[in-house]
Amino acid sequence: MSQDLITADLVVLDVDLGPTKHDVIHNLAELVAKAGRADAAGLEADALAREAKAATGLGGGIAIPHCRSAAVSTNSLAFARLAPPIDFGAFDGPADIAFMIAAAEGSDDAHLELLALLARNLVRSEFTDGLRNAETAEDVVALVNAAIHPEEEAAPAAPAAAASTAAAPVAASGAAEKVVLVAVTACPTGIAHTFMSADALEQAAKAAGVELHVEPQGSGKVTPLDPAVIAGASAAIFATDVGVRDKDRFAGLPVIESGVKRAINEPAKMIEEAIAAAKDPNARKVSGDASSAAASAGGSQLSVGKRIQQALMTGVSYMIPFVAAGGLLIALGFAMAGFDVALAPGVNGARKCAELLFADPAACAAAQEAGAKGASIGSLIQAAGWNAGFVNYIGALFFAIGGAAFGFLLPALSGYISFGLAGRPGIAPGFVGGVIAGSLGAGFLGALVTGLLAGVIALWMSNWNVPRWLAGLMPVVVIPLLVTAAVGLIMYLFLGTPLANVTKAMTNGLDGMAASGAGAALGLLLGLMMCFDLGGPVNKAAYLFATAGLAAQTTSSFQIMAAVMCAGMVPPLALALATTVRKALFTEVELENGRAAWLLGAAFISEGAIPFAAADPLRVIPSMMAGGAVTGALSMALAVGSRAPHGGLLVVPLMINAFGFLIALIAGVVVAALAVIAMKQFWKAKPVAVA
Repeated sequence: MSQDLITADLVVLDVDLGPTKHDVIHNLAELVAKAGRADAAGLEADALAREAKAATGLGGGIAIPHCRSAAVSTNSLAFARLAPPIDFGAFDGPADIAFMIAAAEGSDDAHLELLALLARNLVRSEFTDGLRNAETAEDVVALVNAAIHPEEEAAPAAPAAAASTAAAPVAASGAAEKVVLVAVTACPTGIAHTFMSADALEQAAKAAGVELHVEPQGSGKVTPLDPAVIAGASAAIFATDVGVRDKDRFAGLPVIESGVKRAINEPAKMIEEAIAAAKDPNARKVSGDASSAAASAGGSQLSVGKRIQQALMTGVSYMIPFVAAGGLLIALGFAMAGFDVALAPGVNGARKCAELLFADPAACAAAQEAGAKGASIGSLIQAAGWNAGFVNYIGALFFAIGGAAFGFLLPALSGYISFGLAGRPGIAPGFVGGVIAGSLGAGFLGALVTGLLAGVIALWMSNWNVPRWLAGLMPVVVIPLLVTAAVGLIMYLFLGTPLANVTKAMTNGLDGMAASGAGAALGLLLGLMMCFDLGGPVNKAAYLFATAGLAAQTTSSFQIMAAVMCAGMVPPLALALATTVRKALFTEVELENGRAAWLLGAAFISEGAIPFAAADPLRVIPSMMAGGAVTGALSMALAVGSRAPHGGLLVVPLMINAFGFLIALIAGVVVAALAVIAMKQFWKAKPVAVA
């Protein structure tokens, strides 16, 4: 089986495959495709999508671009010895050795174990030296087959199983000082970095004379660590990019946490930090909640900035469902009963109309006149001479339900930011802080502050050393009580009024920009942000700014929401248009994605452009940003407004100046499509150069 993973026609030596890692990945995918093992375009797109999540440069001059892909028909290893070396994002410089690991979507565990064995061998100098000194492609194939042949693999257990490294015998006099460590490693694809980091930690632990048990959570079968081993451990190491499965198994253990690549680059340092944490009574410990992000450890953890960024993204992610559901229901209420349904008389009038619908048609007509004005389904029914009371009533109810959902916007944002920092103990104080921010007029800025405050204080309290009888009450009673009180007092006594004043000044400033015509510059900036990373942190920041502003219900907030939605629709629609008019510039897989992008773009799902951007970021992303900038600026200049935070073309009839929205959208789509066609036409990818 191992003989089939790599053959001489999958090896190129001392070649120039292009100036960037994207060119190298493109050419290696072509190499696999020429061997009849994959579709080149699909493999390239999936490998680049994996590369976009985290760079695959390992250090020591090695890179391992890899992915699991439906485009792969046979599990394959492609190898290139690069001349000159190419930067793959490693900490110590470019790589001269590149393996592409192409795993089929339905790979069985046996194949995945062989791929994992290759990954583990890449941290061994004798193996990499052999690759650099190989004279022929056949020599490379022989080296790889020797490394991944299961019968020749020594002491470590099978990669998919929980591996362990036994320490050197400890003298009886020092038995009390023995340190036992457990570790979990995991990367997004669960093939390469997962097992390389496990092997690196094992070797470092062996050199330090420490007993280490590792659970690589790879793509194949995962054998969990024995609960007895975890119970006897002194500390845990989490080297993961995707979180730890069943994290609550490690509750109470001091923990060292990092991304998976740090375990490859600095395994000895992580072992040293874990030993120190095991002996430190004040070391931070794994929370008992499996979904908690509170587990962290001293200076060895993610940076403060990274933790705050992750917490903010957590808050935004959990807030968006409230915004989408509430905003669309409000928009539907407007569509059925008119914009005046937002006024109390409108809601009451529509309800009264429904109550009298069959009992007193004349009274129903009077209530209908008072409660549902403006263009709407109800008004059209009424104009046709029919009774529209029931339609207005349902519209009013949709508006009321949407308003209730929208009322959770600030509490959800604040509560889940706090949850992202402190786990379950931070939820209650975060939600209460968000409610207080809304009641004081502090808006989304206040919700951000209360979420961060609640999370930081709750995280600090989670690490208090308390008696055993009190420990069980801390996360469910003591911490929520004290942190909620602290955050509430801080907001009411100190921060609430200043934050409300800042929020009011921002709202007035935006209204002034919209009125003066300077809003086009803001629209241009928002358009660039929406198209920069297509659903990533920058895109989400622009969307948060727009949706949070809707709570103010001002003209400027409606215009900002329209600009953000319109610009976010540009990338998928532009790429759909480009693949339609210039099919020869795109692969079959891209043409398929282009057909789907019509619907995704129309529904305001920017992520429909991600496959194109992942496969060709240098040409696609700048083109999309150009179109997004045009759309955002035009939308603001034309005073387009949207009360709905989502929906795309479905909510265009409900917009202020719907015709202007369509003009801005079409202009941006055309600009972006022309730009990407020009880039692909006149800036060709470098072809494969085989020695």
